[in-house]
Amino acid sequence: MLRLTLQGMRARWVTFTGSFVALALGVGLIAATGLALAATFQAPHRGPERFAAAPVVVRATDTLRVSTPIGERTQRLADPRAVPAEVAAALARLGRTVEDRTFPVSYASVGGEDGEGVAAAGHPWSVAAATPYRLTDGRAPRTPGEVVVAVAARERDRSGGGVAVGDRVRVVTPAGADSRTVVGTVAATDFETAVFFTDAEAAQLSPRIDALVVHADATAVRKAVRNAVRGTGSRIDVLTGDERRRADPDPDRDSEALVSVNALLGTAAGITCFVSVFVVASTFAFAVAQRRREFGLLRTAGATARQIRRTVFAEAVLVAVPASAAGCLLGAVGAPPLAAWMVDSGVAPSWFAIGDQTWPLHTAFWTGLCVAMAGVLTSSWRAGRIKPTEALREAALDNGTMPPSRWLLGALLLLAGLGLLVWSLATDPGEALKRKTYITRPMLLIVGFALYAPVLVPPLVRLVTWLPARLPGATPLLARENAATGVRRTAAVAAPVLITVALAASLLGTTATINEAKATEAATQTTADYVVAAPGEKGALPAPFVTRARSIPGAAVSASRSTAVSVLEEGVALVRSEARAVDPAALAAVSRLPVASGRVTDLDDGGIVVNEEWLTRTVGQRVRVWLGDGREVTLRIVAVLRTGTGGNGVYVTPRNAPGAPVDRVDVAVRDGADATAVYAALREAGAATRTTVLTKDEWLARSHPRSSESTRLGLLLILGIALLYTGIALANTLVMATSDRVGDLAVLRLTGATKPQVLRLVAAEALVVVAVGSLLGAAVAGLNLLGLRGALALLSVRSPLVVPWGGLGAMVAASAVLAVVAAVVPALTALRTRPVEHAGTRE
Repeated sequence: MLRLTLQGMRARWVTFTGSFVALALGVGLIAATGLALAATFQAPHRGPERFAAAPVVVRATDTLRVSTPIGERTQRLADPRAVPAEVAAALARLGRTVEDRTFPVSYASVGGEDGEGVAAAGHPWSVAAATPYRLTDGRAPRTPGEVVVAVAARERDRSGGGVAVGDRVRVVTPAGADSRTVVGTVAATDFETAVFFTDAEAAQLSPRIDALVVHADATAVRKAVRNAVRGTGSRIDVLTGDERRRADPDPDRDSEALVSVNALLGTAAGITCFVSVFVVASTFAFAVAQRRREFGLLRTAGATARQIRRTVFAEAVLVAVPASAAGCLLGAVGAPPLAAWMVDSGVAPSWFAIGDQTWPLHTAFWTGLCVAMAGVLTSSWRAGRIKPTEALREAALDNGTMPPSRWLLGALLLLAGLGLLVWSLATDPGEALKRKTYITRPMLLIVGFALYAPVLVPPLVRLVTWLPARLPGATPLLARENAATGVRRTAAVAAPVLITVALAASLLGTTATINEAKATEAATQTTADYVVAAPGEKGALPAPFVTRARSIPGAAVSASRSTAVSVLEEGVALVRSEARAVDPAALAAVSRLPVASGRVTDLDDGGIVVNEEWLTRTVGQRVRVWLGDGREVTLRIVAVLRTGTGGNGVYVTPRNAPGAPVDRVDVAVRDGADATAVYAALREAGAATRTTVLTKDEWLARSHPRSSESTRLGLLLILGIALLYTGIALANTLVMATSDRVGDLAVLRLTGATKPQVLRLVAAEALVVVAVGSLLGAAVAGLNLLGLRGALALLSVRSPLVVPWGGLGAMVAASAVLAVVAAVVPALTALRTRPVEHAGTRE
């Protein structure tokens, strides 16, 4: 049998080459994404950065710790407290201390273009000695109005567009905007952009002490801190050694960056694995189905069913082992360029690189081998069951029948996909807006539709060829009959198109629809005419601007602060919710919140506004929460907001967010007021404090873009990998299918068809198959998008579906061109030989 197997592989080298290529590329994609995913499991170890030269750092804790029956739960505090004055005084008695203050600033060259400038962090100069900052030019600041600025090496030359010693810059601080002189520069770091002031001016701009550098014995420092805070409830951290990293700006930025990269690569790996398994299984099954006549002859010659199956599995192993090994090699070679592209595109941090893990290669290899075996399992079983007397008749024509097992499996997958959709709509509509949901659900539907392809292909073929078949000429009619009768061939070629259209339409359409829904929701809820937001995540608006805005006649002004609250749900889960601290009366004048029950205007210092995602959400109930500074309080629920797209957060009063600065101002023109005068006064206040004033539409365009750059690049990565592979698989399958039909093409030539007519027929069949695959993919995407539309309706968000017609049209057109080329080229090659030679060719 081994000799017979090798002879069969040599005779059908095109088919086995196609299977080899499909499997090698599939394993290569799994290996490459697996290696990149493995590199996200551990962030690089970093020692202390900002306070690298400080012996001891003392600061108020920035971590909330809550004891539960199953252990301690932690959350990062949104607004950590300051170091108490009594602690600073006690530590000053132990030795020299340096007070560190951190406050948001921005700067831009005087006379430069209007804008928000460079976002930075302000500090007193004396703390620079405990940090990596050292003067590269100039001197330290000595008087108010002098600053030292961190400058990157490439910007030290004026041609780089940076600042230099002697420059005048306009600096925006919490106290307002002022022109200052750059008297020195320090080397920039990657953890913050720093601007240093004199100690006295920094204390005036930000009176609170954020950290203390203490030059004393750590044991004595801890003892002094314990004595100073005893009975006050304050929690103070004393940091030494590597623990000083906890005082760095955003110390978890490496691990947090890896979380987003991990989610992206996890999604890409999942889709890649699914696409690879789907295409490889389909290709191997088609390769076996092509040989039904050969199996029939073997059965007639006396081969047993067991021998047929053994032959098929032996061939699969002979192809799968080297193909999987080649795929692992491709993955190992392709993973570093993938990581480099992610770094260059800003998707991954600059230090991201492929590690030395080998388990992704082992996983990819055995996945490829198992998928190849699974791909031939059903077909070989069916081929082995063909009786010798039925073999030749069975092989002559696809009858389109499906075994009961395929009916059952297809029904289960379709019911699972649709059932999960209905279940999520009935229980948690917001689940449909989550990425893992709208990515996995189409997969079930894709496989379900693919399993039913033998039943769906004939009517779909007749549908797409209904009009062309009525046109003059035999080509459309022959294309219809060939595609409808060659069900297995049509289904195998349509499979890559199905998955291409279904994935692209589902992912692009869903993300675009969700983005549109979020923008629509924000536009509906914001009734303000103008919105002023601080730049950056931890920015703050200058106090003089807020004061001037509130004094504008005819303007309703709501100044709000970003904060967070945490709640312990079911006694074990510490859940953090983003919140805003607002004045309820002012908020009501500039917004229209989606209130499900209660009244937002009832909000007071003892109340809280929650949303429907909270476990405790009955108006009048009291709920225990931890505020942004870590204080534990019990607040009364005064209103409950609808869930919406997930952006309807929590509201508290400013008293319950004492450490949070004002970072957003909404302004509405009161009825009867002069809108032009209000806008002019607001712009004047913004110009005086270097604050950007946006109209509502401008703010929506900036804060709710149709697709963020990271999302766009992530989708490009996910779809690019999947669609590149499916495109190659489409061409590969068509080459296999066309090469297997050289006898049919020769018969057409012998009956009088010219070469151009045969080529037109082959091209027309390829277009029909692409149309069938596109319709099946559109059906999957349509079900997915309709489910999303239903979820948005249940969430009380009225937003239209966004269908990416341009992208879909381009993909279908590219598939059509690729299919025509992949079908015509091997046909053209076959037609170079005399028809009589191919017509007499035996299989």
